[in-house]
Amino acid sequence: MKDKILLDWEQFLNPDVLRQNLILASIYIAYYEILIDSIVERPKEFFATQWTKDGPKISEKYKREILIRNKSPLYASLSWLKEMGIIDIPDMERFERIKYCRNKLAHELKDLITKGIKLRYLEAFRDLIDLLNKVEVWWIVNVEIPTNEDFSGKEIGEPHIVPGPVLMLQVILDVALGDEERSKYYYQEFTKLIRNI
Repeated sequence: MKDKILLDWEQFLNPDVLRQNLILASIYIAYYEILIDSIVERPKEFFATQWTKDGPKISEKYKREILIRNKSPLYASLSWLKEMGIIDIPDMERFERIKYCRNKLAHELKDLITKGIKLRYLEAFRDLIDLLNKVEVWWIVNVEIPTNEDFSGKEIGEPHIVPGPVLMLQVILDVALGDEERSKYYYQEFTKLIRNI
């Protein structure tokens, strides 16, 4: 027992371990919110006919198509995504694991930081990114590309699409967890670019 307590303290006090655990937990929780936004807000925006300064106004069609399915807009939206063939039953199960891990991270952060982020959270993080990518790519392929004249007549395959939130995550991970050179790469490239404008 004493050895376990000492090991927990050693992990907690190790700045590299603590920093990485805090960063991973923070990024996971933030990206969970981005996933929720993608699941709930994309359909709400799609069915919107009016916008206010706060965003899309909930339309009657959105209420009929989505909100009628469940009291929770999240689960109502997941049901609609499944019916549309955007996600499937394994994705719904994957979402529940993602949500479970998010809740554990948010509510038991102290224990997880001192004991370390376990492998199941890293697996859930991969699932989160895969699900976010799947939903976002569907919207890009089926809504954004067909309604954007700039893409008229162009063939764009799904493997070539990297949604903005997924690209942003790569930058965040490189900056937060990459080596010194990688963490400065985007900033240096951006500053070179704006100097030439």
